[in-house]
Amino acid sequence: MLLSALLPLASAASVLSRSVDLTAREDASTIGLNDAARSADKLYFGTATNYDELNDTAYFDLLDDIHVFGQLTPAKAMKWEETEPERGVFTFEQGDQIATLARQSGKYLRGHNCVWYNRLPAWVTNTTWTAPELAEVVQEHCYNIVHHWRGQMYSWDVINEPFNDDGTWRETLWYNTLGTRYIPLALHAARKADPHAKLYINEYNITGTGPKATSMKKLIKDLKLAGVPIDGVGVQAHEVVGKVPSDIRKNLEEFVALGVEVAITELDVMFYTLPPDETGLQQQRKDFETIVGACAAVERCVGVTVWDFTDKYSWIPGTFPGSGDACPWDDNLQKKPAYYGIVDGFNKKH
Repeated sequence: MLLSALLPLASAASVLSRSVDLTAREDASTIGLNDAARSADKLYFGTATNYDELNDTAYFDLLDDIHVFGQLTPAKAMKWEETEPERGVFTFEQGDQIATLARQSGKYLRGHNCVWYNRLPAWVTNTTWTAPELAEVVQEHCYNIVHHWRGQMYSWDVINEPFNDDGTWRETLWYNTLGTRYIPLALHAARKADPHAKLYINEYNITGTGPKATSMKKLIKDLKLAGVPIDGVGVQAHEVVGKVPSDIRKNLEEFVALGVEVAITELDVMFYTLPPDETGLQQQRKDFETIVGACAAVERCVGVTVWDFTDKYSWIPGTFPGSGDACPWDDNLQKKPAYYGIVDGFNKKH
């Protein structure tokens, strides 16, 4: 197991606090993406990963490099199905592997996620719950998983994807039984479990302005007014080549004006049809530059995370057959033009 061979590189504090000087002599082919992010005064450039990818040696070597990635998000290992397959029976081993990697290589760690409508075990979905019963389940689960990694997380996606694209509430087990009350219940439980982790609500299709982003802003306002702990909005940014919103910076600024930070949490930019031609790859480069550049320009956009960094492990082909090639590295772990778009985006800070 590769993790058993990990050696501490340095304390997380010393690695994360180092300053980065990107001189004019360094071209985009040699700049690590985390170095580029730090040069732009961001906390990190990061990636999602899965525990079952860590034995891929070439992949692991890139993942482990602090110059390339300064933050990790477990794509699956901390979701409900993986962490509490039976009520009160918690299985943390998969998440612990990624947490260990983050700690030993000096990376920030993002918890993902506490309450989502997907990847739920049968004991949750096959039970008819009363509102008080389900409220207890939400609080117990959130408290226990956040408390297990207490002190190790920069942030947690406490609530994941609460809205439909038209801005209405998604009708899930949580909403249908508890209404919107499940959100403050989860956030309060997470804050109690780890007072220092940043608590986020994470959502897709809120990269630019629109009804879904408007509903998220209203939710943040309402939570703030009610004294519910909320620290950030996760803008997933699953996008399509050539269709990236034009008002990303404006949208991010509207979020931070509400008193929260923002992060790009699940970035990828997919092609509907494959294979892409050179024109398409150059458009993808521009799209990555646009999204990253918007974050670079907004002070309280703390960092950018891609939803795995190589097409080899992208989620998209399995969900949208015939589509993909959405990541900055190709299937063979070679940099694509998108990589250099990310560098250019961070350079917009200067």
